[in-house]
Amino acid sequence: MGLDIDIGSGSDDDADEDDEGFEELLEYVESSLSFATSSYNRSYLDRRISARMRRQRIDEYGVYQDLLAEDDDEREALLNALSVNVTSFFRNPEVWESLREIIAELSQDGRTRIWSAASSDGREAYSAAMLALDDDRINERKVEILGTDIKPEILRAARRGEYHASETNDLEEQLEPLAGNAQYVERDGDTFSVTDEVKDLVSFRKHDLVQEDPPQTFDLVICRNLFIYINREAKEAIFETLSSAVESGGYLTIGMTETIPSSCRDRFDPVEKRLRIYRDASDAGDGGSRSRNRSRR
Repeated sequence: MGLDIDIGSGSDDDADEDDEGFEELLEYVESSLSFATSSYNRSYLDRRISARMRRQRIDEYGVYQDLLAEDDDEREALLNALSVNVTSFFRNPEVWESLREIIAELSQDGRTRIWSAASSDGREAYSAAMLALDDDRINERKVEILGTDIKPEILRAARRGEYHASETNDLEEQLEPLAGNAQYVERDGDTFSVTDEVKDLVSFRKHDLVQEDPPQTFDLVICRNLFIYINREAKEAIFETLSSAVESGGYLTIGMTETIPSSCRDRFDPVEKRLRIYRDASDAGDGGSRSRNRSRR
């Protein structure tokens, strides 16, 4: 019986030490690497960090923290691993078919501003640009698209608009929502590049969705598949930012498995509930259009 007690106690102590070591590592990453670990789900962080530790054959958080302190390459590798950059062109095509109709409607009413609020490597923002170019109803000269992300290196990649075959599987399938895609993406060996015609519609800049106000107001805000990675407090803070960014009568779309926090639900009416496309609820008939027109003069 005494042996059983000792084993249980030791196991609890080891677990406590692991928890403490993990917390210290997260604090180090947030303070020294300027990555807001406190905004992300613990399980997500643990998966990404543990993968880097296995790659380095390290099984103690303290040892891995020491490595980060002295190895620039590992710091960069960890930041890349922690960054949420899983994306594709036209992810969930049925969503983009609905967005095509929305952009076409908005473009008839003047200048149309679109915000890809967690643009990662740019494919979401470029998808919107390709739709604008692909649809005869849309005047692409009136469309402005802004892509933002918190990571400078991700933004540099987005501006280049180059994607390797290993990270762009089934490109032809991804571009199926377009009538013709050859004019929008060029291939050189294993590298795919969006054309200058597409790039010209998109600009990129650094932005922190949790800490900063929105860059301006927009007619369409796209923020898809970010919230599955972050905790409730950060989610509510980001939705406050997104809500204030949507122009009166404008639209917001989020990931198909995501939900609007209860604190923000009264601000939006569902347009396509299954597709998670919403419209600003403050719009009251023609009043919303007049507000939008005033903002474009």
